[in-house]
Parts: sequence; structure tokens; C-alpha cells
Amino acid sequence: MNTHKAHCLILPYPLQGHINPMLQFSKRLQSKRVKITIATTKSFLKNMKELPTSVSIEAISDGYDDDGINQAKTYEAYLTRFKEVGSDTLSQLIQKLTNRGCPVNCIVYDPFLPWAVEVAKNFGLVSAAFFTQNCAVDNIYYHVHKGVIKLPPIQNDEKILIPGLSCTIESSDVPNFESSPEADKLVELLVNQFSNLEKTDWVLVNSFYELEKEVIDWMSKIYPIKTIGPTIPSMYLDKRLHDDKEYGLSIFKSMTNECLNWLNHQPISSVLYVSFGSLAKLESEQMLELAWGLKNSNKSFLWVVRSTEESKLPKNFLEELKLTSGNNKGLVVSWCPQLQVLEHESIGCFLTHCGWNSTLEAISLGVPMVIMPQWSDQPTNTKLVQDVWEMGVRAKQDDKGIVRRDVIEECIKLVMEEDKGKVIRKMQRNGRNWLEMLWTKVEVQIKTLKNLFPSWYMANIMDTNEEERVKGITVEVGRAPFEKETTRFTILDAPGTEIQLGLAFESQNATLSVKRRQACEAVSYYELILCCLSGDNNFHGTAKKHLLFIKWKCLEAKVNSEHSLAEAIV
Repeated sequence: MNTHKAHCLILPYPLQGHINPMLQFSKRLQSKRVKITIATTKSFLKNMKELPTSVSIEAISDGYDDDGINQAKTYEAYLTRFKEVGSDTLSQLIQKLTNRGCPVNCIVYDPFLPWAVEVAKNFGLVSAAFFTQNCAVDNIYYHVHKGVIKLPPIQNDEKILIPGLSCTIESSDVPNFESSPEADKLVELLVNQFSNLEKTDWVLVNSFYELEKEVIDWMSKIYPIKTIGPTIPSMYLDKRLHDDKEYGLSIFKSMTNECLNWLNHQPISSVLYVSFGSLAKLESEQMLELAWGLKNSNKSFLWVVRSTEESKLPKNFLEELKLTSGNNKGLVVSWCPQLQVLEHESIGCFLTHCGWNSTLEAISLGVPMVIMPQWSDQPTNTKLVQDVWEMGVRAKQDDKGIVRRDVIEECIKLVMEEDKGKVIRKMQRNGRNWLEMLWTKVEVQIKTLKNLFPSWYMANIMDTNEEERVKGITVEVGRAPFEKETTRFTILDAPGTEIQLGLAFESQNATLSVKRRQACEAVSYYELILCCLSGDNNFHGTAKKHLLFIKWKCLEAKVNSEHSLAEAIV
């Protein structure tokens, strides 16, 4: 017998940085007894060094099963084929799951794959777009989509004012794709996230309200936005999922023991952690300048250099590092458990490309940053980190686009030694405390679950138990018929008691029918119905089963057909 409440199919874009946040969101939903199936491409699964055991994974095809986009050669060819083959194989998967007796109720998809909305609608499923970038970056892409601004900006756009953003940005702060030979296609990919967004039921953003209040409020006037971040493992935030220490999915083999053993022998806040994520590729000249900047800073450093990038290191750099310090001053690894590293007490600073996942991790764990943005959304993230949130400093490039060794050295010392660095560290350590308080106070994923599956909650929040039936408290309580297209639903309710009902968000004018011993009437569902969302965790009645309810206070058995239920609500 199935014990899950609903079945959610997760469709990420097949990149490590896109899958990780969607995987974490999936774990949260699963902890609420929602069945999760993650659908990713065969080509991506072939490269996995580590797979999660907590969720079900199914393969679909992008049309290039051997090597994904590398096999396709160009983004244009890849995305065109992925839409065609992906739509077909995703539909086949949904049908297969239905045939197994486990039908899908909802699709949460990466808007890099906007065709997923059409698949959802073909099967009559709820859909939710999951933006892995922050809301400020999404806002910029939205305005590019509307033709308000251009990427790249024209030369005269020295200062750019974008509605919803709390600060003026410069041309150097907007997403940049000039390093890619397919810059136009990448911009098209990002702008197309909004091509059919009005068709989706919900828009989820990997951020949190306190971080981006103004832009979230502005975007919420256009789309049904819900912030569900930061999507990092629970043990680094609220600690509600006790085994959730790592993302659990990686295309890289982590050198965990080497990293942690080395860090354990370093003084508190003495180590500079350096990583440019899973995609960024530094030019050989930039790698040379970075290596010398690290060495000249005279700070101990842990540097992640992916195996595909190791050939760019200065000649004999690794050998000299071992000879001069016996690895005490520096350790270079091909991959590491980043969250465990950032959490370690020896870490004093994070030199980062400012990818959004890395940025959220640093914010959540209170680590100040030195930032060397490379491309995509990283310049915008950098602007926010330095000037809005004041959590780091940018190491600026010269006219050739290279950050020189003396600039790198200066920024490292500024954060790790001087007064501003102390201020940043204090702000970030305190930041961790208020972020944890945020997660303790508000169960974001419960609210999101309610919104993703309103019809399910309408049906299940009304479940009663045998004890209530025996006592005669309940005359007739059952699952609520729900018709999404006509936005009508029926509740069979207990008479003479305070009742808890789920809230159907689909319509402002749905019809509520309440069956009582002496009365049966229909009322319009809008302002006349007074409701409030409980915020004190004082759950009771059937709400205890589901930890989510709208409290409706109705008259007791004296209500009869001559009274208006709307007027009777206290």
C-alpha cells in the first residue's frame, strides 16, 4: 500500500550546479511523505561518481546519450534535439509510472527546459518552474525578455536602473557570456526561461526573502513566486533532516579525507579556501597570476583545481609547494566536500567565482569572500555580495581581463587581516545565526508543498479518525471532490466544532459546500470568508496529521439554513 501523499517528478537541467539545489528541495518534500522521482539524462548519469540513495532516479534522453552537449557540439543543436527527444521520453516516463500504480501529480522543472510545461499540461499535472539563480538575476533576464535591456549592454549603458532592484548596476555587473563562442545562444537559453512561464502554476526561486526583499516583492506582482532557499543540506541549516550532510550527487570524486585531515592541523580562521566550481575554466595566464597571488599572500590555502585544469598550473608549482612547506602552507586537490570545508573552523576566507550555489553556501555558513567572477550570473552575484550584502570584496581585472597577483594578494589580506575583514567575518558569523532562526521560525517547504498540491491538501486535510466517528463528533467527513478546471470543490464537514480546512489557491471564487446536521448551504469563497494561517505551531484536531491548516471558526450546531454561513463565521 502506498503511504506517500503525492508524487512529484523533478526535471533538472543536466548540470551539477542545477541538479544540486533541486535535489535538496526534493529531500525536503520527501520528508513530508511526498514521493520523489528525479528524471535526468542518460548522458549525465553515465558520468556520475556518486548517486543519492534517498530518492528514485529515472533516465530520460536528451538525444545525445553518449556524451550530452559535448556530443552535440553546439548549444543550438543540443537544445533543439533535447526538446524533441526529451518531451517524448519524459512523456513515456510519466506513463510508465502511472502503469506501475504510482501516477505523477506534479512536475517541478528547470525553466532551461520550458517545454516541460507542455508535457505537464498534456497529462493534466500541476507544474512549478524552479529557478536555480537568485531573483535579482532572474529579474534581469525577465527585462531582457521584455526588451527593456540588452545583453551585452550597449556601450552607453554605464549605469543601468532595473525595476525591482534596490541598486543601480553598471555594465560590468550584468550577466556576461562574452567568453563563450555561443554567447547569443546562451542568452537566448536564459531569456527563454520566461517564454511560457505564465502557463506554470508556481515559480520557485532558490533564494530567501530576507536576502532579496525588494526584487522578490516586485517579481511577485508578475508571477506566483515562492522562495524556497537556501537549498543546501539540512545539517548546515535547521538540522531537521539528520542524515542530510551532503548533496549526494556528484560528477567528481571528492578527496574528503585528504582535505579534512589537512584542515584539522591548521589554526582557527587561518586558511583561504579557493574554488571556481564545476564549470569555470581559467586562462593559463590567470592561473599563473592566481598561483603567485596565493603564494605571495603568505596564507595557508586549500585550492581545488579540477583534473582537467591541472595542466594550467605553473610549471613545478605542486612540487615546489611540497618542498618549501611540506604541504603545510598549501594543499591542491581535484575536488573536495565544499560544505564540510566551509564549515571547518580553520577556514577564514573563500576565494570564489561567485556561482550562486557557492554564494548561498558561504552566506549560510558565515564565510567572507574574495570574488573573481568569470561569466554568466557571477558578475551580478558579485555586485550583490560586495555592495548590497557587504559580505565580500571583488578582485578587479585589468584591461586585459586578468586579475593580477598583487590585486589577489591585497584582497586576501584585506579580508583576512585588516579591519574590514574583521567586520565582514563578524557579519557573516552572525549571519549564520539569523539564518538558522529563519529556518526554525518558518517551515518554507511545508508552505510550498501546500501550494504545489492544493487539491491534495483539500482532500486529505479533512481526514478524520475512527475515534471521532465512534463518539459521534463527526457526522460525515471524507475526501473532498475537487475539480481544477471548474474551480469547484466540496467539503463534508464536522458539525458544531471548530474545523480546519485546506485552502484551494486556484480560484478567488471557488464554491465551498459545508454539510451539517441541520444545514447545507453554499457560499462564495472570497473576502467574506475570514481565515488565518496558524503561526504559533499550536496544531490540534486533524491538522496534527498534516502540520498545515487554515483555521475556520464557525458557529456551532445552532447554525441553520436561515443563517448565512459567511455572517456566522467568528
